[in-house]
Amino acid sequence: MGVDSAPAAVPAGAGTGTVTTAVPARLDRLPWSRWHWMIVIGLGTVWILDGLEVTIVGNVAGRLAEEGSGLAITSAQVTGIAAALYVAGACSGALFFGWLTDRYGRKKLFMVTLVVYLGATAMTALSFESWWFFLFRFLTGFGIGGEYAAINSAIDELIPSLYRGRVDLIINGSYWLGAIGGALLSIVMLDTDIFPKDLGWRLSFALGVVLGLVILLVRRHVPESPRWQFIHGRGEKAERLVSSVEREIEREKGEPLPPPAGEITIHQRKSIGFGTIAKTVFARYPRRAVLGLSLFIGQAFLYNAITFGFGAILTTFFDVPTGHTGYYFAVIAAGNFVGPLVLGKLFDTVGRRIMISSTYVLSGLLLFVTAWLFDRGSLSATTLTACWCVVLFFASTGASSAYLTVSEIFPMETRAMAIAFFYALGTAAGGISGPLVFAELTESGVVGDTVLAFQIGAGLMCAAGIVAAFLAVDAERRSLEDIAEPLSVVK
Repeated sequence: MGVDSAPAAVPAGAGTGTVTTAVPARLDRLPWSRWHWMIVIGLGTVWILDGLEVTIVGNVAGRLAEEGSGLAITSAQVTGIAAALYVAGACSGALFFGWLTDRYGRKKLFMVTLVVYLGATAMTALSFESWWFFLFRFLTGFGIGGEYAAINSAIDELIPSLYRGRVDLIINGSYWLGAIGGALLSIVMLDTDIFPKDLGWRLSFALGVVLGLVILLVRRHVPESPRWQFIHGRGEKAERLVSSVEREIEREKGEPLPPPAGEITIHQRKSIGFGTIAKTVFARYPRRAVLGLSLFIGQAFLYNAITFGFGAILTTFFDVPTGHTGYYFAVIAAGNFVGPLVLGKLFDTVGRRIMISSTYVLSGLLLFVTAWLFDRGSLSATTLTACWCVVLFFASTGASSAYLTVSEIFPMETRAMAIAFFYALGTAAGGISGPLVFAELTESGVVGDTVLAFQIGAGLMCAAGIVAAFLAVDAERRSLEDIAEPLSVVK
C-alpha cells in the first residue's frame, strides 16, 4: 500500500545542508552478523526486565495486602490503582521521551530512560507507605514508556529490512521471558519459610535493578542510529559508523559485501517541529493513523485489563493460593513468548497484512470461546490456563506487531514520536481504564462480570484485526525509506 495522499512539501527547518547518502541501502543489504546480535542483546533485553517487574507486581499483590507485608495496601489497589499509575506513567514517558528521542538521538535516550527505570524500581523496593509505592510505580512506568519509543526506533533503523519484522516481534515478545522469570521468582520470594513477609517482595524488585545494571553496561556499546545521524547534520559520523560495521562483517563472513541498491538525497536539519510531526501523521497518513490506533487499543485492553489480572482470577474463582499463582502465570507467559518466536518469520515472508489481521482476529475468537466456557463453569484453574496459553500464542504475536507497524509506516523524522503517540493513546484507552474497571469486576466474585471483561477484550481484538485486513501496509522486506519517504528528502 502506498501513502494516503501525495507527498507534502518539505517544511522549513533548522537545516545544515544537503547530503546524498547510501547509508540506508548499505544497512539494509547487510547479512546477519555478530554486530546485529549485539544490538538485539543490548536493546531487546530491557523488555525482559519490564516483564519481570510487571509480573512480580501482579503476583505479589496478594502478599502486599496481607498483614505484616510492611505496606498498608489492598490487593485491589495494587492491581487497580498502582497498575493504572504504572500505565499512566508509561504513556507520559513515551510522549516526553519520544519527542526527545527524535530531537536528540536514539542512543542518548535509550540510556537515560533505562536509568530512570532502574532508579524508580529501586525506590519501589524501599516502599514504606502506599503513596510511595504509587509514586514510584508511576515513575517506573515513565521510564519504560520512554524505552518503547527510543528502542523500537533504534531497532528498526539498525536491523536489515530482510529481518526487521521477525526481530522486532521477537524482541517485543521477549517481555514474556521476563514474565516467566517474574512468575517463578515470585514463588520463591513469597515463600515465608525462606523470606519474611516484608522482605521477599522487596528483594524481587532489587534483583530487577541488578539485572538492569548489567544491561546498562552492555547497552553502552550499541551505536547511534546512522539514519538519525545523517538527517540531523551528522553525516560524517554516519558514514564512519557504517563503514566500520561493513569492514567488521566482511572479516566475519570472509567475503566482500554486495553493492548497495541506491542513494537518497536529504536536506539535513537539527530538529523537526511538533506541528510538522502531527500534520504528517494525521494529514498525510490518516489511514495509517487509524490502523496504529486500532492495533494499540485492542492489545492494550487485552493485556492491561485481563492478562495482568490473571492472578486475581485464579485466587478469586479457583481458590489458588497467592504463593502458587506464579506457576500458572509462567505457563501463559511461555505461550506469549513462543507465539512471536514461531510466527515472527512469517511476517517477513507471508506478509504483514495477512499475519497482523489473522493473529488479532484468531486470538479474539479464541477468547470468546474461553469466555463461554468460563461462564458455563466448564473450566478449572488448569484448563483456564491452557485456554489462555493458546489465546495468547496468537495475541502476543499480534500485540508485538502493533509496535512493529507504527515504527515502520511513518517517516524517519516522526518515528519515535509516532510510536510514543500511538502507544500512549492506545494504552491510555485500554491500559488505564482497563485495570481500574477489571479490578472491580474480579473483586466482585461474580462470574458474569469477568466474562464481560473477556468479551470486551475479544471484541476489540477482532475489530482491530478487521481494520488491519483493510489498512495494513505491505512493509515486508522493504526499506523504511520506501515504506514512508523521509520529510527531509530532496526531490
